[in-house]
Amino acid sequence: MGIAFFAGGCFWGIEAGFQNIPGVIHTKVGYMGGHTTEPTYQDVCSDTTGHAETIALEYDDAAITYRQLLEIFFSLHNPTEINRQGPDVGSQYRSVIFYTSPEQKEEAEKFISEMNQSGRYHAAIATEVVPAETFWPAEEYHQSYFMKIGQRYGRSLF
Repeated sequence: MGIAFFAGGCFWGIEAGFQNIPGVIHTKVGYMGGHTTEPTYQDVCSDTTGHAETIALEYDDAAITYRQLLEIFFSLHNPTEINRQGPDVGSQYRSVIFYTSPEQKEEAEKFISEMNQSGRYHAAIATEVVPAETFWPAEEYHQSYFMKIGQRYGRSLF
């Protein structure tokens, strides 16, 4: 089993994008990369804690590779934006890969280099690649948010 951490805007959409992927076992949204302990959503949204809205995912590395996870992550957000995604603005919405091993760091940096050289994006990739720190789980109402909203309306959003 492997663990990966990605931040790329509002964590609801990033989590939803990974939840039905074969090989992804479990997802959880939360906060990482800041300088305060036990941040709340309100704290993080103040754009003063330094945390990014982050997804933690557990995956079966025999069923899906870290590179495949990177490909999915980059398809779910605009990695050229700095401190924003769409209408969401602030450092909590920055694009970050929080690596847990030297191999993850190397794979992420290689992938970003390839994407920059590919011409796929109109600007250089702004995604940070930094060591994983303490992951602070978000409040329960944020977990699997899009699935909960779909259930509330009696239908799936996906």
